[in-house]
Amino acid sequence: MPLNKAVKLSLHMKKALLLFGMILMTAPIARADLTHRMSSSTQLSVNGAYTDASRIGSTYTVSGSNIKVTDAGHFGKMTAATATAAAAQDVGEYDINTAGSAFSFSESWTQGDAVNTIGSGVDVTAGVVADMPAFGNTLSMSGGVAGTLAGTITSAGVTTLTAGGAGTTATGQFVTEIVID
Repeated sequence: MPLNKAVKLSLHMKKALLLFGMILMTAPIARADLTHRMSSSTQLSVNGAYTDASRIGSTYTVSGSNIKVTDAGHFGKMTAATATAAAAQDVGEYDINTAGSAFSFSESWTQGDAVNTIGSGVDVTAGVVADMPAFGNTLSMSGGVAGTLAGTITSAGVTTLTAGGAGTTATGQFVTEIVID
């Protein structure tokens, strides 16, 4: 091939390559962003023991009709409370007012709680409520016992949970996520 033709061909090739390059620059670029996330978690919990105790006070009620206090008696009443004891009942002495007539009588007494000394009350040993205060309103819950409670997740996502004693929970999860944008 003569040199003149080779130069012309090379010039045509340069123009063709330049045109092809310009087309490539204006064409949309195909791309894909790939995100892969893996996460794992284990949550183990053991319930705590608790007691909610509320002292109640002493109450006394009496009602009736055609009733009177005996000559040497008195209506029922409460004695004054002390720093460590609730009010006590002083029982009344009653009689029918008009013999042979209808009567009704109702009396109710609730003994209030004594005041516990500081430091006494609930004892908890190894999550178990051993004793509690003797108050009128008491709610006690034993705590959980961990026992064999355990949880593992391997790098392959294999989850192993081992049950514990009463009052325990075990939760495990392995999440894998693939996002293609």
